[in-house]
Amino acid sequence: MKLEDHRHAAAALVQAERDRTQIGLLSVAYPDIGMDDAYAIQKQVVATKVATGDPVIGWKIGLTSRAMQMALNIDIPDSGVLTRSMRFDSGATIPTGHFIEPRIEAEIAFVMQSDLGGVDATRADVLAATKYVAPALEILDTRILRRDPETGQARKVFDTISDNAANAGIVLGASRNAPDNLPWVGAIVSVGDVVEETGLGAGVLGDPVESVVWLARRMALYGDQIKAGQVILSGSFIRPIECPPGTDIHADFGDFGRVDLSFA
Repeated sequence: MKLEDHRHAAAALVQAERDRTQIGLLSVAYPDIGMDDAYAIQKQVVATKVATGDPVIGWKIGLTSRAMQMALNIDIPDSGVLTRSMRFDSGATIPTGHFIEPRIEAEIAFVMQSDLGGVDATRADVLAATKYVAPALEILDTRILRRDPETGQARKVFDTISDNAANAGIVLGASRNAPDNLPWVGAIVSVGDVVEETGLGAGVLGDPVESVVWLARRMALYGDQIKAGQVILSGSFIRPIECPPGTDIHADFGDFGRVDLSFA
């Protein structure tokens, strides 16, 4: 792709989010799109948000489960950027029409107390830089169609990454925890009174700490790093749950805490 193509795709995604509409698959419009193109488009989308007064507050990591990687035929996670407008409090109600096709995932969030970076970042580095971890929900949305209506082609990883790794929001629980035994931290996620999903932190690359290690190393390749005060969504350990209007989500992480969210 050319730089002009990156700009055009990013502008279309920004407008789609503003209008609550969806655009066609970038992987159809630009058959030669690659991973670097996708991240370049994402970077321009985020730059537009920052320029309009929506600063970066952290990062999200996706495609951390073996099942999702196999489904998309890739062997690495992906990442997106969290901005201030994406943050919601536990117990919040999302207004009707605020998102296009919202879904949620249960995750463990890392809140950083110091900068973290370097291509040789380690587990020890992540733990030393972490202030605390908390239960969280990620709100997913897509400004790109899930399937091309003419060819039937499904959305590819390049579409997802370009679209900020499908991120739309983060909901942090109030509890603060030490980053201990995270593979065994689990959640029971209910829609209303019905249990929809359960999972353990081990579903995230075996240990959510490893997810943050991956992010720190990837960012270092581009001369960037995780900053003190930022929030890192380490990846989901449940399948995405659709959230049409009227959905009430309750994520019970046991002693680790809980997160609640409603969609009007």
